[in-house]
Amino acid sequence: MELKGINIGFVLTGSFCTFKKTIPKIKELVKQEANVIPIMSYNSYNLDTKFGKAKDFIDEIEEITGKEIIHTIQDAEPIGPKKMTDIMVIAPCSGNTMAKLALDIIDTPAVMAAKSHLRNDRPLVIAPSTNNGLSGNAENIGKLLNRKNYYFVPFKQDNPITKPRSIVFDFEYLIKTIKFALDGEQIGPILL
Repeated sequence: MELKGINIGFVLTGSFCTFKKTIPKIKELVKQEANVIPIMSYNSYNLDTKFGKAKDFIDEIEEITGKEIIHTIQDAEPIGPKKMTDIMVIAPCSGNTMAKLALDIIDTPAVMAAKSHLRNDRPLVIAPSTNNGLSGNAENIGKLLNRKNYYFVPFKQDNPITKPRSIVFDFEYLIKTIKFALDGEQIGPILL
């Protein structure tokens, strides 16, 4: 599947340690001539961390996409009614965001964007990155795996020795998963 002309909502949530590997994937999507609409959760848009300054990430993403980042609930809500996206990707998708999606809690720009997008019966790609994916959030992952229009980027344990319950998506599968999801298929295997 070609991505030329495909409208991709690309949401980043607060798993900051993955930003330096995720942002180049946005660049790759733009290079493939996809129309990328950048969206950030409150935390990813506002917090400076040991992994970088929020403003630096914002500037880089806006330069790559040529668009201002959607970062409020009010600006995310029209995504569905205006049919702005053919597919939406949440990468990284934090455990917090997965829990909110699983429980239908709509209190951030990230989950509002996803909820609004899903009303059009279009695919939502989840790229999990969370320290509790194999503990507290495993139940939420299971719920989302069983929902219509949800597709997961294959993931693996982050570091089985020092962080035995932590998972992270495989960056090399991100664009492949988008292409599969556009065809209504879940790429496999999900667990690497």
